Formats: sequence, C-alpha cells, structure tokens
Amino acid sequence: MYDIIGDIHGHADALVELLTLLGYERIGTTFAHPDRKVIFLGDFIDRGPKVREVLQIVRPMVEQDKALAVMGNHELNSLAYHTPDPDSPGGFLRPHNEKTFGQHPHSLDEKNFKQHRETLDQVPAAEFACYLRWFRTLPLSLDLDGLRVVHACWDSTDIQVVREGLKQHSGVTDAFLQRACIDGNPLFTSVEVLLKGKELKLPKGVSFQDKDGHVRKHLRASWYLPSQTVLTAQYRSDLVGCDLNIEAMPKDSEVRVEPYPTQAKPVFIGHYWLRAKGPSILAGNVACLDYSVAKGGFLCAYRWNGEQTLTNEHFVWVASAPLP
Repeated sequence: MYDIIGDIHGHADALVELLTLLGYERIGTTFAHPDRKVIFLGDFIDRGPKVREVLQIVRPMVEQDKALAVMGNHELNSLAYHTPDPDSPGGFLRPHNEKTFGQHPHSLDEKNFKQHRETLDQVPAAEFACYLRWFRTLPLSLDLDGLRVVHACWDSTDIQVVREGLKQHSGVTDAFLQRACIDGNPLFTSVEVLLKGKELKLPKGVSFQDKDGHVRKHLRASWYLPSQTVLTAQYRSDLVGCDLNIEAMPKDSEVRVEPYPTQAKPVFIGHYWLRAKGPSILAGNVACLDYSVAKGGFLCAYRWNGEQTLTNEHFVWVASAPLP
C-alpha cells in the first residue's frame, strides 16, 4: 500500500517528521517502511530552507525502490531554466534575466525566477546538475493498480498527448522540453494541464488581484467537480471583494472542463496551495495533498489502503516550521 505525500518545497524537517509519523525509519541513506511505499507528488525544490536535504532524502528513496515520484511544475521549470534554447543563441528555454523573465514567450512569470534562486543558492551547481538529470527520469503521471497520481490534473486526453510526446522524443529530452515550453504547441498545452491544472481565460481586459497581490487573467477550473462548478474553492476566496460576476461569464470554448469520472480510480494531486486547518478530500475519488507547507501551512500525506472511495480519516500531516 502507498503513502502519498504532497509538495515539499525544501522543507526537509517537516518531511522527516512526517515520514517518522507514518512509520518509516532511516536506514543508511534512505527511509523505508516494512510494508508500505511512498509516492511523492513532485515540487521538491524552491521556496524552502532545506532544498538540498529534501533531494538527499527523496532521490535515494526512489532509486532504492522505497518510493515512487512524479514530476512537479517546479522540476519542469528548473529543467527549462537550465536547457539552452536552440532558437535563441546563448539563451535558455526559461531566461535568466529577472527583468525580462515574465515577458519571455516561454516563461510563466517573474516569481518563478525568484523561487528558483533559493534552489540555486542552496545546492552546489555540479550537484544540482546531477539532480537535473534525475528530474528527466521522473514520469509526469502514474496509472497504478487501483490509483492514479499526477501533480495537478488528470485528463485522459492530455495524458495520452504527453505519453506520445515522451515516446516520440525518447523521454524528457531537450527536444521534448523545447516543445513543452512553446506556447501553442499541443505538447505545451497538455504538459501545462498535467503540471499546472486547467485554467479558464477571463474576457479581454478583465483581471483580478489575488490574495498574494498577483494580477490574474485566468481562473483555475475545478476539473474534479461537476462541470457546472468550474472554479476552485481557493480562487473563489481570491475573488471575494472583486468586481467580477464569475457565474455570468461565458466559458472559454478553447478549454475543455470535463469532470473526473466518479467511477474512475482515485487520483491524488498536489500543486494547489490549499489553505485550511485540516485536509479534506475534493471529491469521493480525488484528494489534493498540497497544503502550503512553504507558507506556514502543513505537509500532508494520504495513507491509501486500496479503497475506491477516499476518506478524510486517512490524511496524516505535520505543521511546517514557523515563518520568520
């Protein structure tokens, strides 16, 4: 059986505490359980104070078959940051200039640059180069006996596009990354769905400012709920006090918001920075395990014992260290 652990973001102390609480013991360079195995949901790096220590725990567990792991968007971002851009001599798929980072067509926005600096400052370059090679070996999704795992969103169509892209390019190669970083390429679109979730584009000229002060022109779609309910709870709270009539807005015809089938295997995700006093399932067969450990929340796991219908009683979590 599996213990699925959400986004860690450099919080090694919380990870050790959670593994210990789950009954894993340190054996040599790794942690192990006599009867269970961990599945990590990605986003090991950036933001936190002990990125190097997290990698030193997670990678040996995976390599010694004590854990499985999928890639998070921060691992993909780091690969793109360090991969030369063949269309821009001397440049990279994600540029290194903070001033222009958010303006580059291959980038997401300026905050990713700042977040990755934590990793670059903490992990020696030669050592991180080895981790980058390891990131390329991580799957973007797992479809196992009885459950599924992906960093942000499970969509069967996008899963297939990514699988075909990996086959065509022989894995997460430079060619795969290049296509996965070019907006408009089908592979870019599907990788974005798997690692960032589905987003609905607001009408032209409409935007809002979220709780963290970021201007948003897209809204995350609640793909795990009935199709009539398209916004995540987090984004609904972001919109409190904003002059946006979301319910009356037309749906973007270019975005498919199909609910995850209620009879499908349970799927476990991270990514969404949920904030709550305690975790709870999103649907009967969908659970998110990212509860903002890097922003004063907690590191969360789900102890899966083969059940089709998930239950709140199987969450296990530990608080992160107090923010400075």
